[in-house]
Amino acid sequence: MRVLTGAAPNENITDADLAELYAPPAGQPWLRVGMVSTVDGSATGDDARTASINNAADHRVFQTLRSLADVIVVGAGTAKAEKYAPGDVPIVLVSRKAQVPESLQGAPAGSVYLATCSRSDGLPAARKILGDEHILELGSHRVDLPQLKTALADRGWMSQLCEGGPHLSRDMVFQGCVDEVAATTVPRLVAGAYPRTTEGAPINVPLELTMLLEDSGTLFGRWALGG
Repeated sequence: MRVLTGAAPNENITDADLAELYAPPAGQPWLRVGMVSTVDGSATGDDARTASINNAADHRVFQTLRSLADVIVVGAGTAKAEKYAPGDVPIVLVSRKAQVPESLQGAPAGSVYLATCSRSDGLPAARKILGDEHILELGSHRVDLPQLKTALADRGWMSQLCEGGPHLSRDMVFQGCVDEVAATTVPRLVAGAYPRTTEGAPINVPLELTMLLEDSGTLFGRWALGG
């Protein structure tokens, strides 16, 4: 892996170097959206999962991003499709319908939270599954994402990593929550009618490239959102 721009050239990036290159600013809430896509823009392969398009280099960066995160934010649908499991970093599910994937039910205390709406029909069931202390009611009919970012920071979770899915990533950007996009482009073409890394109503948001890495054709960019 080597640095192409944004830092001094380095042909042999260690894991410690990678963590330094991706380190978020200290002392402030920082929400980063992580995404991976093929050269022709697909966010998944034919199994509807990112695992079918990513590679060892992407996995290395993915693990680095997670190691730097205080909390992982992910849509409940994506968590279900990707078979998320509890880990060392707390997971906050975002679901207007208050859905909790089966793979995350029965998780240890403090490992899985749910951000949902106060009028969700699924809220009573979610409370039974996760417990009241793991429920964040943010908005009445839709999840208030700026309020979510603030609520996480109030818990001391400053480094926030959003792992999608495409609709949540788009909504995070649209509602002004995102500070940075960490985008991997893998050197593959898949064609087909697969989802992109953002989906939903059109948006037009300029980005600034702050760093670019390369490993065997796979590109890793840090993109800052303008103020």
